[in-house]
Amino acid sequence: MNLSPVNSLLKGALLSCLTAGLFAVPALQAESAPLSSSETTQPMQATDTDNPFFEPSSLPFQAPDFSAIRLEHYKPAFLRGMEEQIREIEAIANNPEPPTFENTVEAREHTGAMLLRVSRVFSNMSSANTNPELQAIQTEMAPQLAAHSDNIQLNNQLFARVRTLMYSDAANELDEESRQLLTRQYRAHVRAGANLDEAGQARMREINGRLSSLATQFSENVLNTSRERAVLIETREELAGLSDARIRAAAEAATARGHEGKYLLSLTNTTRQPITASLQNRETRRKVWEASAFRGLGHDGHIDNRPIILEIAALRAERSELLGFNNFAEFQLQNEMAGHPDAAYDIMLNMLPAVKANTRAEADAITALMRADGITDELQPWDWEFYAERVRADQFNVDENEIRPYFELERVLHDGVFYVMEQQYGITFEERFDLPVYHPDVRVFTVFAEDESEIGLFYGDFFARDGKRGGAWMSSYVVQNRLKGELPVVVNVLNIPKATEGEPQFVSLSNVVTLFHEMGHGIHGLFSNVRFPSLAGTATPRDFVEFPSTYEEDWAIQPEVLRNYALHYETGEPIPLDLLGRFLEARKFNQGFDTFEYIAAALLDLDWHTLSSSEIPTDAEAFERESLARHSVDWSFVPPRYTSGIFNHVWPGGYAASYYAYLWSEVLAADAFEFVQQSGGLGSEIIRHYQRTVLSSGGSRDPMELYRDFRGQDPTVDALLRRRGLDPTPVN
Repeated sequence: MNLSPVNSLLKGALLSCLTAGLFAVPALQAESAPLSSSETTQPMQATDTDNPFFEPSSLPFQAPDFSAIRLEHYKPAFLRGMEEQIREIEAIANNPEPPTFENTVEAREHTGAMLLRVSRVFSNMSSANTNPELQAIQTEMAPQLAAHSDNIQLNNQLFARVRTLMYSDAANELDEESRQLLTRQYRAHVRAGANLDEAGQARMREINGRLSSLATQFSENVLNTSRERAVLIETREELAGLSDARIRAAAEAATARGHEGKYLLSLTNTTRQPITASLQNRETRRKVWEASAFRGLGHDGHIDNRPIILEIAALRAERSELLGFNNFAEFQLQNEMAGHPDAAYDIMLNMLPAVKANTRAEADAITALMRADGITDELQPWDWEFYAERVRADQFNVDENEIRPYFELERVLHDGVFYVMEQQYGITFEERFDLPVYHPDVRVFTVFAEDESEIGLFYGDFFARDGKRGGAWMSSYVVQNRLKGELPVVVNVLNIPKATEGEPQFVSLSNVVTLFHEMGHGIHGLFSNVRFPSLAGTATPRDFVEFPSTYEEDWAIQPEVLRNYALHYETGEPIPLDLLGRFLEARKFNQGFDTFEYIAAALLDLDWHTLSSSEIPTDAEAFERESLARHSVDWSFVPPRYTSGIFNHVWPGGYAASYYAYLWSEVLAADAFEFVQQSGGLGSEIIRHYQRTVLSSGGSRDPMELYRDFRGQDPTVDALLRRRGLDPTPVN
């Protein structure tokens, strides 16, 4: 449930031109002409006339023309796009006229258009619909794009112009958004090493090139290791507890891999595996959990990410020290709301006592059920999900199977997510079928404002499949900006298990919440109303960007919203009030576990990135154990949400030293949601005020100023504690 971390391939290109897109953007495969192995092994040479990236798309909203894009188009577009942008940058840097905001800072917003077109599409393809050929292009282009970024940020003449403007009297006369853009460009130069001497800049180039290659390799390994470690089950009896539909899906997956008569269980991207909640066979649960937990660690000859982790950590530390920081976390958080790693540590460590108390109480309840089942050994991580569901069933009289028929995807989407968007912001979604998509499962909607004017396009890619990385994310093909008169084109990508043919498409509660969460990111992009593309939509600090998405989550379980979409898929009857009440109460159980596993992963991330270059360990697994023990979060039955070997947010992604951001943003989200409820709730004018202040401003203003303008005061953690069931204090 996140915005997509910047794809390592795209990162250099986006940084170099400073356009909006702190996050990656989805992909493509022409629906009308899918790539076959014969087409990809002998790529054609694209010409000026047939490469769709060479000119802006002629489709509505400049949506990518997936029907025209082929594998052989990417590399020529990358190469020409970089050449084109360097010429544009050189023209700005060597302009004989004195630097002005218009001929230097604003002029850069017009550079790199072709490179952005191909980067946004390719980045999404490599996340949502990849294949070995795309991975090969990614591996080849990543260091070239990193070098391209360095060629811009370390251009001495360009930096001199930006620095002159930064410290000129003219800067004080700029409007707030223009000052923000100037400041971003200046800081990007400095943080890239523009103030270093020649030797320092040369070393920065070496580090950046190597990091881009390592990040690409890590991402590919994580994708491949989930496939490699999928669990093959011999007999149907070992799958007791799963529905017939899920067992059929597992059989089909095994057959597709050449294991006729067996069953294959795929893995989600987290350490915990939701399927263990249903598996009655404890040994099967153990196999699934261990396959997940030991991914990327080289056990039993499997894929090994440990050398990559150690090298990335060392290079990040060295790069930060070159720039005058003690470690990478200090460097990374300089531009975040937290400002310093100490602030990130504080928010998590201050919550830990309450979190651990809740988790211990949950563990005691689970252990009691295990003992009643005759299990006398210690609680294990593969027991937790299964017995947590049992506790819910016993204490709250809630059965997941009793709830499931009320969460059918189309109703959740139209009568839940879209309904809430209309009630809050007056927008509507109209599905269209005239635009090409990169996979048959992808859907496209035009988004209309209350006055029926078009806001932008929304793509939904909801189902899990081979070639799609785990998790969920939002990104953009086109970002809103008034400079070029462009409207947004955004996409939400999820990994909902697809029902077998003829079965109803139910959605788990966690995926229901994810649909709301990712739409929160989506409207952050759709409602953007800024002049400059670099500041549009989600181009905000990491520890702010999850605020709008987390805020939307709570609407998923508001009774008035549930009554609108939680309807029985056969009868259309609303979910019974008694079941609804028990269901909402049952959600409070397991909040200790959920928070504990998240904080453990976030602390691990910070610990890796507060190391100096001389402190990098030689044993990644030993360091992880020491980190968890140091913070007293080394409870064997609650492992971190992500272990180091599969921590895709952190090693290749944009959440390095920033995984804490979800909790930081949740403080804002919980405080904001509680304030909205006190101010009238769904449909209240305060929500339109939130839209105007927060959602429309993108990164054009300081995020805390935006929050204060909306809320009237700084946030507190009280609402967060109540949201997670960690504080019984009622709302006044």
